[in-house]
Amino acid sequence: MPAYLPYLLCMVLLAIGIYGMVAKKNVIKIIIGLAITEYAINMFLVLLGWRGGPKPLAPILAPGQAEQQFLANAVDPLPQALVLTSIVVGLSVLALAVALAVRLYQKYGTFDITEIRKLRG
Repeated sequence: MPAYLPYLLCMVLLAIGIYGMVAKKNVIKIIIGLAITEYAINMFLVLLGWRGGPKPLAPILAPGQAEQQFLANAVDPLPQALVLTSIVVGLSVLALAVALAVRLYQKYGTFDITEIRKLRG
């Protein structure tokens, strides 16, 4: 497997999410596109911390382990911590977007953005 393939798949997922947010007229489909975009960005951040090697190590230095070997093969823990924070923030944004979509449906009776814009008043 080529080394760039996970990055390419991540960019394809990002493009699908952005397409869902920009081109769709349904509020639910826009929210799904937002979630897909968030997952693609999280996957990209995790890929940034990955160090390819014969045997990647967890970011925990064991006693008696050679420090140079550990530094060469250990996975970077900072992107993992950032992704954990991003998951929590993304979940709260997703919950807020779903709550707004429910309120829009209760008020206008539709999820279609063009119909909601016509009903101003």
